Amino acid sequence: MVSSGHKDKSGGDSAGGLPTPQDLPSESATPEPTFSDVAPPAPPKPLDIISSARRDKAPLSAAGLFPEKRAAKDDRSYTKAASASTTSCAAGTQGALGSVLANNGCRKLLRATFSRDGVAVTVGVAVFDGKAAAEKAKDQYKPNIASLSGGGVPAFCRRTACQSSANAIGRYAYFTISGYTSGKAVTASDTAALQAGRDVADYTFRRILARGSAQASAEAAATTAD
Repeated sequence: MVSSGHKDKSGGDSAGGLPTPQDLPSESATPEPTFSDVAPPAPPKPLDIISSARRDKAPLSAAGLFPEKRAAKDDRSYTKAASASTTSCAAGTQGALGSVLANNGCRKLLRATFSRDGVAVTVGVAVFDGKAAAEKAKDQYKPNIASLSGGGVPAFCRRTACQSSANAIGRYAYFTISGYTSGKAVTASDTAALQAGRDVADYTFRRILARGSAQASAEAAATTAD
């Protein structure tokens, strides 16, 4: 018979010289790292915040929404002339827009006027409780927001043709009216009044979104601190 094992000099079996189980080193007592199965909350989104009065709670005024002395777009700059706010939204309108705002639950109307090279633009920001109401007001738009004089800008766009626009972001609908401080009518081919209205509308969009971004940052910082 052939034996696969052999005896060592002490008479014991040799199985590769392995130590007995009690001689093996014990496993480390250091615990393994563990990870939570709960995902961290998603950072707040600015658009979500400014879409609901329940979350959009920062102080709101015309001076706060338009704090800068100038509104700039590309190489064009418009000087802020005047600003105003009212909880009677229809009071800052002319024509049928007042009814549109009231019927959709407008809570506040903020207006500011900007001017450049004889062209003036008044933007009116209507504040609603939610996004749906602001969208409805934009879709149902009828002229006009009332121009706001002051700060060196005379009354304009009252009895003459002017350029107007309507848009919305979140719970805010915003409207512009732009024309000449001289009283000259805006024609269909006019580019200066049209460009000014677009520039101020774009500036207003960015200011409202910045309001949401500031509140989103504050919410995220508070969550991190907790």
